[in-house]
Amino acid sequence: MLVMGLAGDPDNPRQATTGGVTLIVLALLPLLAARGLLRLRSWARGPAIITQIMALPVAWQLLQADSAMIPGGIALAAVAVATLVLLIHPATTEALGIGGAGNVQEGGK
Repeated sequence: MLVMGLAGDPDNPRQATTGGVTLIVLALLPLLAARGLLRLRSWARGPAIITQIMALPVAWQLLQADSAMIPGGIALAAVAVATLVLLIHPATTEALGIGGAGNVQEGGK
C-alpha cells in the first residue's frame, strides 16, 4: 500500500500512504514488545498481551476454514494461549517488576 501510494497511481494516494504507514507501525508493535521483554522492560507486557489476544480471532477464523489452514489455526491458537499463560505467570511479573510482594511495605511504613 505504501509503495503504491508513493510510487504508483492509486485511486486515493493519501489513503494508500496512510494505510501503508499504519500497517508498518502495527507490524513493528510485536517486534518492539519482544525486544522490551528480552530486556525485561515492564511496559512490554501490555503490547505483547494485546498481540496475542489479537491472534486468537485469527486462529479461530483459520479453524473455521475447510482447508489446509486448520493446522495453522491450531498452531497459532496454541502459541497464543501458551504465550498469554507465560505473560501472566507470577515468575514473569516478578522478573518484569510488576506488582508482587516485593512492592508492599511491611508494617504500614
